[in-house]
Amino acid sequence: MIARAAGLLLALCLACAGPAAASGSDSLYGATLTAPGGQPLALAQYRGKPLLVNFWARWCAPCRAEIPELIELRAAYGKRGLNVIGIGIEEDGEAVADFLKAYEVNYPVGLGKEKGLWLMQALGNSRSALPFTLAIDRKGEIVMRKLGRFTKADFEQIAERLLQ
Repeated sequence: MIARAAGLLLALCLACAGPAAASGSDSLYGATLTAPGGQPLALAQYRGKPLLVNFWARWCAPCRAEIPELIELRAAYGKRGLNVIGIGIEEDGEAVADFLKAYEVNYPVGLGKEKGLWLMQALGNSRSALPFTLAIDRKGEIVMRKLGRFTKADFEQIAERLLQ
């Protein structure tokens, strides 16, 4: 009975937090994840910067397909201030580190299966489906939410607004 009530309370809290937080990025900036090497990755350091946040997992084929484009976007637009962050819905830091090395990922990645799922829901992905990408401008406004594979064409639609 107590476990059922606790589960119901958690579901209600997530339902309440999701829509309210979905309008902004405060829940993202308040989070600290763990990098594959074990060090903390505080997302507050990205406040005020143009940002692509990509939720992914190694087992997700569309996630793996979009990583090269995210790498290219970071390389091409990093000088204009674009930051890219990956949030792996993973717990095995060693396996993720090997994966990132194989893909030559050039952007920071934080891990957090439970925290990552919560963040996705809080930021508007109520289905917790992958991949999920957000584009956040310097003001902290979410200018795009994309459920499914994120492409360079998606970025080009919002690039100027994001990089202003």
